[in-house]
Amino acid sequence: MSGCSAGSGAAPCRFAHYFVICGIDTETGLEPDELAGENFEQSPLKRTFKSKVLARYPENVEWNPFDQDAVNMLCMPKGLSFRTQTDRRDPQFHSFIITKEDGSRTYGFVHTFYEEVTSPQICSAMQTLYQMHNAEHASANPPTSSSSSSSSSSSSMDSLAGSLEEADSPTSSSTSLLSCKAGGYDSSRDTLYVSKALCLITPMPFMHASRRFLSQLHRAVTAATAPPLPLESYVYNILYEVPLPAPGRSLKFHGVYEPIVCQRPGLGELPLADFSLAEAFSLLGLENLIQVFTCTLLEMQILLYSQDYQRLMTVAEGITTLLFPFQWQHVYVPILPASLLHFLDAPVPYLMGLQSKEGTDRSKLELPQEANLCFVDIDNHYIELPEDFPHLPNKTEFIQELSEVLLRFGISPNTGAPPRTRSCPGSTPGSTPSTPGRERKTVALRQLEDDGRNGNLAGEELAVLELLQENATLERLQALTKRTGVTVARMETLRAKVKAQSAECQGGLTAAEEDELKNAKLNIQLREVFASRFTTMFADYEAFVIQSAPDLESWLTNREQMHNFDKASFLSDQPEPYLPFLSHFIETQMFATFIDNKIMSQWEEKEPLLRVFDARIDKARLYNVQRAPSLRSSIYQRCSILKESAQAIEQRLMKIDHTAIHPHLLDMKIGQGKYEQGFFPKLQADVLNTGPTNNKWSHRSATAQRRKDRHRQQTEHLSLDNDLKEKYMQEARSLGKNLRQPKLSDLSPAVIAQTNWKFVEGLLKECRMKTKRMLVEKMGWEAVELGHGEANITGLEENTLIASLCDLLERIWSHGLQVKQGKSALWSHLLHYQAREERLLEQQQAESPVSHVPERRKSDCSIAMPSLRVSLIQDMRHIQSMSEIKTDVGRARAWIRLSLEKKVLSQHLKQLLSRQALTKNLYKRYAFLRCEEEKEQFLFHLLSLNAVDYFCFTSVFTTIMIPYRVVIIPIKKLSNAMTTSNPWVCVSGELGDSGIMQIPKNVLEITFDCQNLGKLTTVQLGHDNAGLLAKWLVDCVMVRNEITGHTYRFPCGRWLGKGIDDGSLERVLIGELVMSSGEEDSGRGCRTPPLQRSPSQTRRISITSLSGRGCKPTSAQIQEAIGEAVNNIIKHFHKPEKERGSLTVLLCGESSLVAALEQFFHHGFKSSRLFQKTVFVWDFVEKAVVYMESADQMGDLQETAEPLGMTCQSLCHYVNAINSTPRNIGKDGKFQLLVCLGARDRLLPQWLPLLVECPVIQQMYEDMALLRDRTTVNALIGVLETLHDFPITLEASLIKCIDL
Repeated sequence: MSGCSAGSGAAPCRFAHYFVICGIDTETGLEPDELAGENFEQSPLKRTFKSKVLARYPENVEWNPFDQDAVNMLCMPKGLSFRTQTDRRDPQFHSFIITKEDGSRTYGFVHTFYEEVTSPQICSAMQTLYQMHNAEHASANPPTSSSSSSSSSSSSMDSLAGSLEEADSPTSSSTSLLSCKAGGYDSSRDTLYVSKALCLITPMPFMHASRRFLSQLHRAVTAATAPPLPLESYVYNILYEVPLPAPGRSLKFHGVYEPIVCQRPGLGELPLADFSLAEAFSLLGLENLIQVFTCTLLEMQILLYSQDYQRLMTVAEGITTLLFPFQWQHVYVPILPASLLHFLDAPVPYLMGLQSKEGTDRSKLELPQEANLCFVDIDNHYIELPEDFPHLPNKTEFIQELSEVLLRFGISPNTGAPPRTRSCPGSTPGSTPSTPGRERKTVALRQLEDDGRNGNLAGEELAVLELLQENATLERLQALTKRTGVTVARMETLRAKVKAQSAECQGGLTAAEEDELKNAKLNIQLREVFASRFTTMFADYEAFVIQSAPDLESWLTNREQMHNFDKASFLSDQPEPYLPFLSHFIETQMFATFIDNKIMSQWEEKEPLLRVFDARIDKARLYNVQRAPSLRSSIYQRCSILKESAQAIEQRLMKIDHTAIHPHLLDMKIGQGKYEQGFFPKLQADVLNTGPTNNKWSHRSATAQRRKDRHRQQTEHLSLDNDLKEKYMQEARSLGKNLRQPKLSDLSPAVIAQTNWKFVEGLLKECRMKTKRMLVEKMGWEAVELGHGEANITGLEENTLIASLCDLLERIWSHGLQVKQGKSALWSHLLHYQAREERLLEQQQAESPVSHVPERRKSDCSIAMPSLRVSLIQDMRHIQSMSEIKTDVGRARAWIRLSLEKKVLSQHLKQLLSRQALTKNLYKRYAFLRCEEEKEQFLFHLLSLNAVDYFCFTSVFTTIMIPYRVVIIPIKKLSNAMTTSNPWVCVSGELGDSGIMQIPKNVLEITFDCQNLGKLTTVQLGHDNAGLLAKWLVDCVMVRNEITGHTYRFPCGRWLGKGIDDGSLERVLIGELVMSSGEEDSGRGCRTPPLQRSPSQTRRISITSLSGRGCKPTSAQIQEAIGEAVNNIIKHFHKPEKERGSLTVLLCGESSLVAALEQFFHHGFKSSRLFQKTVFVWDFVEKAVVYMESADQMGDLQETAEPLGMTCQSLCHYVNAINSTPRNIGKDGKFQLLVCLGARDRLLPQWLPLLVECPVIQQMYEDMALLRDRTTVNALIGVLETLHDFPITLEASLIKCIDL
């Protein structure tokens, strides 16, 4: 946007490209504007008629071709508007912007005024329309309410931009009402006026200068005396003789009556932004503006809503200006013409402005989608926010700093912003109506001031202003307003004006210049505060940019496959409070484009915004050498260059660098362009269509143009060799931004269809990218080995990706809706489907009332977990029963998360869309969901997500109640499947446990409801050993979450009972997630590795009385297993805290530390003896402890070193505590507990030497046992000592009832 190339390709540096006049074409007469939603209920003066471009000078500019339809539509977004002498006819100013295909922008500035209609044909046409209207009304005589309700359909229809025309003065509205009653318009009695627009089209947003030029031009037409020169001279001057100011310079040129000054920032400064940020802040209030700014950064859909076009532009431009160094990459239409309302249907992020109709209520506004919408009602200072989006880091301090800047310039940071910012659409509508009226009064006075300043006031209005200035009652009025909080035009501004005028007489700046300087200084200081935030937040971004391609061409060719930014490392380097915002922000298109520009700057000239930003970061580094780049603190850093930035602007405005040629007489035909008061003359086209050939700056720009042409020819020549490169380049650069702005010129159905087709293609592409990214991130190392970028996905990042998938689905479902119902299009569709299915079910039941009684399962038949039916309706009911979720958008998101976790998202959506009649009812023909081929591809992309395990429902909704089902599976051959004792079970997960639950006798399956336990980790299973058949051989326990369908298997393979196996009455089993049968096909070969299992039979083969089968591991394998187990624990602690999973699995599961040490202790152990009881490792530990205690009593340990004695005591203490626990955990369970406590308290390496030295070892171990090999034991001690650096915490289920 900076540089004269902004919006003009290789444009010569001219201040303005076109001067345009729009208005009524007396040749074609009155044409109703159907596109604006013509409504014949309204009186003819209120209807919308087509405007035309009456003239434009020059005809065409080659570097910025004239788009007639777009300019006409944006100059008069609501077409022509008519008035009579009884109505208000104040001139209006607004600006607009045209964004081209390549993202470059052109600005338009429009001054609209009313001109008397002199054409008798148009007057008589208006009279005829009135007669027809009155006749219809007289015959139908409908009640007033119906006419008002029907007019709400043309919500975008009333007269001109009229920010305050209708409701300003009770007198005007009542008089126009009277004239309506008297027949509305009568050509014999009334004078008819019609709107006319003067427009200046410029390559850069010099809003203030253009506004002043146009208002002086209009003043010349209305003044009693003719202007000094014909109007052609002034128009010619601004088109051809006023250059753009050079970067870092100011320029003075001459309007009709006064000189006009504009300035342009230097190359190292923030780019030009001339729209008043003070106005944007006071319209929305500081807090609201920051919220809207955050939504913009996160690329949500933003809809601005106001009666005044200029306000829409001010807020839109204000917000996008503050994004530096990033740029909005999506649809940007600050003023959406009435004929383009269908564009609100766009399923992409957008920033659009919609004109509100006088007196319409927000609730009547039907928007296609609101799930991700930020709605900004500018006139009522009210915003509605999307649900749960992250806040800007350091928001409070940031707002504090901005408040201070605003207060220094005398602006209240919370101007009229009522605390209704929250996203509740119906918040106190009762309080609203009074605000806009009061606010409009303020606007009226403010505009009176502006007009006075620009010399636009008629004598009588000027007198009113003087009267206001001298009126003493205003003092009292102001005191009153302060108490009541009503905003009335500030007296300070009036007083300041009086002072300024007196200063002017003494030769200072004019009031307007004073005002402009103040505005410019405030603008730059506010922008500097925002820029400084990004400079500190992204100070080290370059370190994470991945420069992997050797040249531009190969980079562009592989653009989509490449990782350009190391997101995971970047996030791990940020302070914790920043993460929720940053993890979302680095996924946006604007951030991706910023990084792309950075990478391309290796081969091309740096993009201007990037150049300024990088220079700032370098400067900050110089000043801040002592800061270690990797240590990011979340301490807020204030902007330190506010003074300098304001001084630079002040110097430019106080000391003018260049003055343009004065307007002068042109070589015109005599007698043309004669002055007629109140009418804008027809200008001489032959003079205005060609510029001078000899002035120096046009020559300079021509040379530059030739140089650029030569360069272009060279590049064209190069690119001919490779058409592919051009194609990739276009695609790479326009990824997601191929629709920056709708084509305004051609609105045929074919073009609308084409636009929608682009949307459909864009959505599909976005779906492909998102699902691919979710897969690649989730698959971790497998993906890295295949060359797909970095490995670790953090939960935060996963959450961000899933949230953006939810957003994408909402956008797809709201594309092409027939009628919008509710805020979430997806949930609305699901509800329709649910109602339909339930109706069908009722009909079927009514027709065949035979009830199917399910067979009761006999206890002795094969026991397994009954299958869980996959049902879309059932999943909806689960969500509907969750009282925690209050909104439709929330329900839709929860349903998506649940479906994703159950791996049925694609299947559910396919089922939903299989009811084609329903889809046809709900969606227009062009909707994404009715494009068969794209829909199939979309479902296929979603199907690929079944390849990985998500816990995105379980981990987010942590407080909901969930039904669980537990099935205990005994081993039939060796056990009475039934036991006479009373069994119990306790299920534990990452979020808590269920508590002990008694299982009824002879029942092997129970269900219970419990607050979400998260991922399940352990099950404690036990019984009370009562009765004759108290021994129980359990194969495993299965537990299923009945909502998500996740099933866990807890292997056991051991007896529970006194006098059998190791005598345990209770076992702690470690769980593994089981794949459901349906998943096995879809997920085979591309799954994340399973969680580790609990020690099952196979591991115990060398130990239990069931032994005999498997082979014993070798000493090398045992040592390797210990190393692996310790390694896994260390890796666990190196992951971010939220990503670690269960430590219990690593301590006690399969291939865990306990399992490996058990193997070590079993090596060479003399366990099973013929005709004798099995001996367990715990027996060895107990004997060793008994020996140590007796030796201690006999005094043998007195001579040993003090620490060793202490260690000996600690081992005895721990073993005795474990033995005296009331739990019946068996000998293997006790050994497991000792290992876990020893690892936690860092005692294992100290205990090992004691056991090795103990004489008991010779009786119980062979000579070749590992435990008797000093070298191996020392190596083991070394390995175990590496765990001392980590804080091992044990799950409550493991150490219950242990008193140390």
